[in-house]
Amino acid sequence: MSISSTRTSGRRRLPLILAAGCSTAGLLALTAPTASAVTPLVATATYNCGSWGSGLATLTAADNGTTKTIKITSSAITMPVGTSADPNSITTTLKLTKTVGGVTSQVQFSAKTNPGMSGGNPITLGPLKLTSGTLAAGNSTNSVVLPTPPSSTNWSLQIVASSPTSATVPCVATSVQSASHVW
Repeated sequence: MSISSTRTSGRRRLPLILAAGCSTAGLLALTAPTASAVTPLVATATYNCGSWGSGLATLTAADNGTTKTIKITSSAITMPVGTSADPNSITTTLKLTKTVGGVTSQVQFSAKTNPGMSGGNPITLGPLKLTSGTLAAGNSTNSVVLPTPPSSTNWSLQIVASSPTSATVPCVATSVQSASHVW
C-alpha cells in the first residue's frame, strides 16, 4: 500500500517550506532599517530670534533608522505682525553640539518644511533633516548656546523666509536644552 508514502511526502515538504520562510524573514530583517529610539523625544530650550521674539522652543526628535529629524515649535517665537509665509517657503537650519565620549563637535539639521504661517502666530519649522555631520547610537546633541545679539555670523538657529515675506532671521540659543537628545 502506498498510504504511508503520501504522508511522508507531505512531512518532507513542511521543513523545506519552513526553512525557506525563515531564510526570507532573516534576509528582510538584515536589509530593512530599524527605528532607533531617541531619548527624550521632546526637549525645550530658549532662543532669542530678535524681531521674531524670544522664549521657549520645543525640539521634537525622531529617528526612523534611515533619517534623523528635529521639529521646532514655539509660541514665544512668532513671525512679525503683517508678515506671512507660504507652506514650505522657509529654510531653517539648526546647529547642535554633538558629544561622543567627552569629545564635542557640531551637527546641523536643515529643511525647507513649514506649514503656512501668518504674523503673530506660533512658529512650526520642520521636521529638519540631519544635513551636516553624523549621529550614531549613543551620541548626544544639545543646543549651541551663544552670546546675544544674534547676527548673520552668530547664530544657533537660522530662519530664512522667502514667500511672500523675505527675511533672514538669525537666532541664538540662550539656554541648553532641558535634556540632551540621545540618539
